Amino acid sequence: MTATTANEVDAKSTSRFVDIPGFRIHYNEAGAGHTVVLLHGSGAGATGWSNFWPNIGALAQRFHVLAIDMPGWGESSTVDGLARDHPSALIAVLDALGVDRAALVGNSMGGQTSLVTAAKWPDRVSHLITMGAPSPGPALFAAGGGLSEGLKVLMEAYEDPSPANFKRLVQIMCFDQSMATDELANLRSSAALKHPEHLASFLQTRFGGNPRAAWFGMDEKLVQITAPTLLLHGRDDRVVPYEHSLNLLARIPNSRMVLLNRCGHWAQIEHADEFNRLVADFVDRT
Repeated sequence: MTATTANEVDAKSTSRFVDIPGFRIHYNEAGAGHTVVLLHGSGAGATGWSNFWPNIGALAQRFHVLAIDMPGWGESSTVDGLARDHPSALIAVLDALGVDRAALVGNSMGGQTSLVTAAKWPDRVSHLITMGAPSPGPALFAAGGGLSEGLKVLMEAYEDPSPANFKRLVQIMCFDQSMATDELANLRSSAALKHPEHLASFLQTRFGGNPRAAWFGMDEKLVQITAPTLLLHGRDDRVVPYEHSLNLLARIPNSRMVLLNRCGHWAQIEHADEFNRLVADFVDRT
């Protein structure tokens, strides 16, 4: 595999598929060196590419980058929502691709997947990096009473995948509204409408069911994570408040946190240059 320049990276040329037990998994691949796995969030139309398009080419200058569509998202197979097990699927993908150890970089739900994987399979995770990730413990300071403002908008995009709802989705994900472009909304909308079976699968759980119960059982296991951990969070995140990263910081022994002001839920998009530099330097130096 040859090194890839940022200008050479596009969704089509980096598109790959791999078969694992039960699923066909789509991913984008670029670059050479130590493997860095990018894991997307749970929003309608989320894919490895739509969550990390400003980052794949930049990180591929120094690393072997895999941006994976998890089961039930993007071009990967769909899944019964109540049987969703992304950490096991991730390990199966790494096995199929011959990757022994990787740095995991997860946004929101992808951060949740990364945390569980690092706790359950410590020998497979060289570095752990999360952005806007939830913590399994109770929220002490964020408003209670159900879903956050951002998660309510996210659910509305699943229930009614209209252009207006996807525009609202990208607007609430970003602090800087100039980043919430029609192009970004259309990228998410087209990916969601292409696979209505994925929308139905997600709505089976509505953040409930077995996956949620298993996640809350992870609280006491976070102290077992041995990988060096970098927690990135937007100060203005209206989807997952930054208190969650403070909770993770208190529990994961070898961790540090960067809180970005004027930043929403998508640090990797709103502050792409700083995000790329932080991730690359952390993986190189730790």
